Amino acid sequence: MPELTAELITDGRVPQSPALSPDGGRVCYVLAPLSRSGPRLDTEVWLAGDAGPRRLTDGTATESRPRWSAEPDTLFFLSDRATRGVPQLQRASVSDGVVTTLTARPEGIVDYYPLADPHSVVLLSEHSPARDPIVAGEDEPHARLQLLDVRTGQITTPEVFEGRHVAEVRPRPGGGPLAVLTQASADQDYGPRTVHLHLFDPETGAVRDIGPLEAEAREPVWWRGRDGWHISYLALTPPLLHGGTAVFDLALRTGIRTNRTAGLPLCPTELRQTGGAPLVLLAEGLHTAVARVEPTRLATVAEHPGDLWDADTAGGNLAVVASTRYAPADVHIGPIGGRLRRVTDTRPEVGTLTWGKQEPLTYQAADGLVLGGLVVLPPGKTASGGPYPMITIGHGGPYGRYADSCQLSWFAWAQWLAAAGYAVFLPNPRGGQGRGHEFAARVAGRVGREEWADVLAGVDRLVADGIADPDRLGIAGWSHGGFLAAWAVGQTHRFRAAVVGAGITDWGMLAATGENGAFEAALGGSTGWSGAGPHPHDALSPISFADRIRTPVLLLHGAEDTNVPPGQAEYLHRALRHFGVPHEYVRYPREGHSIRERGHQLDVLHRTRAWFDRWLKSRGEAT
Repeated sequence: MPELTAELITDGRVPQSPALSPDGGRVCYVLAPLSRSGPRLDTEVWLAGDAGPRRLTDGTATESRPRWSAEPDTLFFLSDRATRGVPQLQRASVSDGVVTTLTARPEGIVDYYPLADPHSVVLLSEHSPARDPIVAGEDEPHARLQLLDVRTGQITTPEVFEGRHVAEVRPRPGGGPLAVLTQASADQDYGPRTVHLHLFDPETGAVRDIGPLEAEAREPVWWRGRDGWHISYLALTPPLLHGGTAVFDLALRTGIRTNRTAGLPLCPTELRQTGGAPLVLLAEGLHTAVARVEPTRLATVAEHPGDLWDADTAGGNLAVVASTRYAPADVHIGPIGGRLRRVTDTRPEVGTLTWGKQEPLTYQAADGLVLGGLVVLPPGKTASGGPYPMITIGHGGPYGRYADSCQLSWFAWAQWLAAAGYAVFLPNPRGGQGRGHEFAARVAGRVGREEWADVLAGVDRLVADGIADPDRLGIAGWSHGGFLAAWAVGQTHRFRAAVVGAGITDWGMLAATGENGAFEAALGGSTGWSGAGPHPHDALSPISFADRIRTPVLLLHGAEDTNVPPGQAEYLHRALRHFGVPHEYVRYPREGHSIRERGHQLDVLHRTRAWFDRWLKSRGEAT
């Protein structure tokens, strides 16, 4: 059996964005490396059908968003093959592989949507006013809507939406108006709170403004009911800016708007247009359900183990990227509501690994709430062979979750750490996805409270079961998981080592400087401009408890992270240095919130495992 190495993790490839042909019989998709060695990530467009997968492009450019034309042998995609970093629309003939570049916009194409007329495509192109200095709110880049005539190459720019950022467009099946979502700005802090819905007729240029939608409204889809056309979409459940995502349905004739997932103990993740009732993917605990948005209810049609994402539908079939317990991501196809079959094998090199045994865990919180998560044991070991040194890894979000899927990537460390002899606990505490809106909303203004008690309850359960050694506990995580690790070491001395990856240490500073400021303020409970203080977010910020920390901490952070700016790590680093706490602070140049470069991913993997080996294993056990 091959040994699990860091290179085996970073050097794999993952399929993305599967798109079914109009008859539902073939699927094109993007194959992307899990890491990059140069300044650009080179990807490939592939096609899978009855004859097996075949490559359509040569992997010398960044290519994305494949979509089929109304003509069955033609598909479109975006590529920067002409000028790196500037994507343009491409048209490919599937039968002979000929690719034609259709646009040459200096600013590039952000997105596009083929229309029912095979000669017409809606473009979203970047518009960046060339001004110096830049005035906030006036000179910021935004996407604008344009129309391409494929036969002539002519591009027209309708004078619509008054400079608002065009976020998404969805054509109505069979032709007619487009559903257009716009925002006041492309800014991530402000824009998602200002979404409006419009109907735009590409033939006449007429616009009907429907009005504002809920925060983070996205993925509009059309369907026809007895009372005429409806548009369904995903958005945050009001009134909070943190909580469960919901499926909303708007009847255009009557204006009646309905939350179709109100009260349900699951969370919609994707909404897709079909020839009839829209299809929705739902996070359901550790697994994924598929349902239809029917006139009076949300009807589940299938349940699948693990995690499903990037769904597409056509010809009565469903295509998704799926991952289960010991199977990394691959494209699967099957009838909607039926069994899905795998049509790609993108990581055969890990197929013969001896995996650490991964099992669901169900336990009770201190207040009696039933919680869940996963436990991964060292390969070849069983629960009765414990206790093991154990590392708890919090998930991101906090509106994320652990599905019962393959935990093998530069940041999903469970199998990597299990291979080194650790048991790994992956908790799904309050605030996460998969249990409905109320479960998710319980951390708004209360991060680190019941959420942290939920994590501790799981640790206590695993200690009581003899799986975890109480004297050799570690904690880690990335993003919100990094916050939980930083929070933990200021609340207890039970953990002998911690890894804080891109973690939040001060909620007030994050609300002021992070790209999602308003949403972070909803989690922390206040902002720095909320009076003289002390502020509610101070009591929820790990930095406020830095004087209590005795646990050795490894800080990892991308130097160009705009989601959780590196000042968060710098703040904790200075505090730990002030109080003489053993720690390392590692910054990765050129990296944002996710680590992309191969050398940096390898460093994260090796450094994380070495840190826990140093502090959790005795000298005789150290590797």
